[in-house]
Amino acid sequence: ERRLLESGGGSAQAGGSLRLSCAASGFTLVDTVMAWYRQAPGNECELVSTFLLSGSPYYAATVAGRFTISRDRARNTVFLQMNTLKPEDTATYYCAAERGRTPHPCAHSWDIWGQGTQVSVSA
Repeated sequence: ERRLLESGGGSAQAGGSLRLSCAASGFTLVDTVMAWYRQAPGNECELVSTFLLSGSPYYAATVAGRFTISRDRARNTVFLQMNTLKPEDTATYYCAAERGRTPHPCAHSWDIWGQGTQVSVSA
């Protein structure tokens, strides 16, 4: 079974940092396209970052310059390093991989979704 598991969420103060992990099992995550989404309470989902097979990663304007996506082939994991956190970064963060049509509140264009990890940033 192909699965994604996010971790690394938690609480931080504004200006602090967190690193989220998206670990894959049952397939090679670093060889496929993937994305990070987030959803704040009462808000719509936001595409945070994507990692495609070629070219530079995409970052939403709200996180560009503060967040960095990276891959670790040995651990079959993608990371989202979040620096200079702001209260508006508070959300549940989801990773998704491989193009597909699995229903999810954030999008219907990915095949595999993680369960989400909560990030809370205080002022």
